[in-house]
Amino acid sequence: MMTIKTSNLGFPRLGRKREWKKTIENYWSNKITADELNQQLSDLHKENLLLQKNYNLDSIPVGDFSLYDHILDTSLLFNIIPERFQGREVNNDLLFDIARGNKEHVASALIKWFNTNYHYIVPEWDNAEPKLNHNVLLERFNYARSLNVNAHPVIVGPITFVQLSKGGNQTFEEKVETLLPLYKEVLQSLVDAGAEYIQIDEPVLVTDTSEDFEDITRHAYDYFAQADLGKKLVIQTYFERVNLKFLNSLPVKGFGLDFVHDNGYNLSQIEAGALSKDKTLYAGIIDGRNVWAADIEAKQSLIEKLQNYTSELVIQPSSSLLHVPVSLDDETLDESIAEGLSFATEKLDELDALRRLFNEDDSSKFNDLKARYARFQNQSFKNLEYDFDSVRSSRKSPFAERRKEQDAQLNLPDLPTTTIGSFPQSQEVRKQRAAWKNNRITDAEYNEFLESEIARWIKIQEDIGLDVLVHGEFERNDMVEFFGEKLQGFLVTKFGWVQSYGSRAVKPPIIYGDVKWNEPLTVKETLYAQGLTDKPVKGMLTGPVTILNWSFERVDLPREEVQNQIALAINEEVLALEDAGIKIIQVDEPALREGLPLRSEYHADYLNKAVHSFKLATSSVADATQIHTHMCYSQFGQIIHAIYDLDADVISIETSRSHGDLIQDFEDITYDLGIGLGVYDIHSPRIPTEEEITTAIDRALQQIDRSLFWVNPDCGLKTRKEDEVREALTVLVNSVDKLRKTKSATV
Repeated sequence: MMTIKTSNLGFPRLGRKREWKKTIENYWSNKITADELNQQLSDLHKENLLLQKNYNLDSIPVGDFSLYDHILDTSLLFNIIPERFQGREVNNDLLFDIARGNKEHVASALIKWFNTNYHYIVPEWDNAEPKLNHNVLLERFNYARSLNVNAHPVIVGPITFVQLSKGGNQTFEEKVETLLPLYKEVLQSLVDAGAEYIQIDEPVLVTDTSEDFEDITRHAYDYFAQADLGKKLVIQTYFERVNLKFLNSLPVKGFGLDFVHDNGYNLSQIEAGALSKDKTLYAGIIDGRNVWAADIEAKQSLIEKLQNYTSELVIQPSSSLLHVPVSLDDETLDESIAEGLSFATEKLDELDALRRLFNEDDSSKFNDLKARYARFQNQSFKNLEYDFDSVRSSRKSPFAERRKEQDAQLNLPDLPTTTIGSFPQSQEVRKQRAAWKNNRITDAEYNEFLESEIARWIKIQEDIGLDVLVHGEFERNDMVEFFGEKLQGFLVTKFGWVQSYGSRAVKPPIIYGDVKWNEPLTVKETLYAQGLTDKPVKGMLTGPVTILNWSFERVDLPREEVQNQIALAINEEVLALEDAGIKIIQVDEPALREGLPLRSEYHADYLNKAVHSFKLATSSVADATQIHTHMCYSQFGQIIHAIYDLDADVISIETSRSHGDLIQDFEDITYDLGIGLGVYDIHSPRIPTEEEITTAIDRALQQIDRSLFWVNPDCGLKTRKEDEVREALTVLVNSVDKLRKTKSATV
């Protein structure tokens, strides 16, 4: 009988209690030295490796651990360094400056990793001189071996790396060709060091554009095979199906396929004979992107099928476990729900249970997981009925008519200024929230603190001269988790952190039952802020598509139904804010583009449902109520028409981190709704200059009607320090004041 092996594709970097994040931020704050940074992260890497070893994996990944982002690591490995940062020593400080920017230079662009909420740093080829720098991957592989860990190296493949890059005068093929000798040198060093196989991540091969890459992909892997490296290479894909017939023709050891998010296509291709028996199949059968426990019996059945089509089968998660929290061990959850959950370590335990069942005829762990799954499935969390047709799904009047009422009511100046919603979550804010949650202060004391912080920031905004204000969201830990705490049907964890970008971690809520709004969520704080100023204060909400995409969703209902349940709940809150007298309500949808399926055949269906959900959430208000939405850090060109179809009165959208590239998307559409283009990058500590902001506005106004144009930062300001926020917003307002005066002088 075939021996089943187990492997992993990647492990969360954060640590069980965000030790990774805290270490890196301590270094940024000069609380620890470079040597202390390296030592503490080395200790955490060791802990991750040994933790995975405890689950009897046959092979454990190295190369997944990073100081910021694995794509940025690859850029530095091959010296693909932005022109403005060239000439410096390649070290951790350079890595952090490229990722975050510094006083002299803006950071590199930040883009979503395929259809996930993880962000990568975009490689820049302008005047780059590719060469091999310090081989960190070899160093980490040797370190794992020194711990007696049977490790396999992980590296982003040349096709995916170049496709995710930007800039330079070379063609796609020329860039790949330039990198191949460098890849060969790295791969050869790993083979010489004893690597049994090397995982080369090529997720771009699951996208619509994969056929465009077939010739250069074949050339690249033929090149490696000619160097006698092909027999050590495993091409790893995830998030969707692949063209297995093409993949099977490549001269490599085997392939990693996703059997969870492929809509059944990968299995059907295998059953149709697309996989040669001499290829090793690395089968992603455990969901690497969601936290629900596996139907262990169904996985047993899948393995039994796959055994018939390969001579060597390795079972593993469907993707890197970067996208889920580390462990349930520290959680105190209702057992009836906890039995249905599986974080990173529990997923490795599921693999071990299957390995024991097939290889050792040991069914004890398998039977335990089977029983837990059955008990959870017998729970009933689905008792509500919804009348989706009773709620408006379009505004009462077209935008041109609504705009007249809104302009008369708001009386805003030319180029109105605002922010996206959040202000710094300072150490004192976090301290007070923790004290309240742990019952060290009373509700009254906590409310008093929140009101004092809201009042302080209302005054700051008025002093700076912003036109539309926000209350600052000091009561909120996260823009999705906050709603997960308030809405029925959601579960919020204590340590369920997931990396979003760099050291930024989010704690996605878990949707386990039907969603319902029971009482106002945001009215009290928003109304208090509005009572402190004559300027309009925006109500701040998160939209249904983003709440769903940034939560761990249910898998027992169609996404559309869960999304619309959330939409009805947000609609209730929108109406509650309007009833309280709030005249501008922002319903953010930064994850709308992120959820776009990787295959275009699914795009229209996804976008139609997303637009419908947003309209369910926002269309019941009066014409005079101005609806805003916000999106950031993604490639919006594909969905620009869907953004228009949302029919929001104003959309604020990022442009500075993408270095203005987004503005080009508006050349293909007459966008006659209100729009605010972000004019400075809030994820960098650097303060923009007036010249930079003025240039950004002038460029945007070449494509957008000035009367519809708003000015704002790229995104919320919760991660920034107070002095950075004050200084940057002052520059923004001063820049707009000068543009207003220039216009007045020419009229």
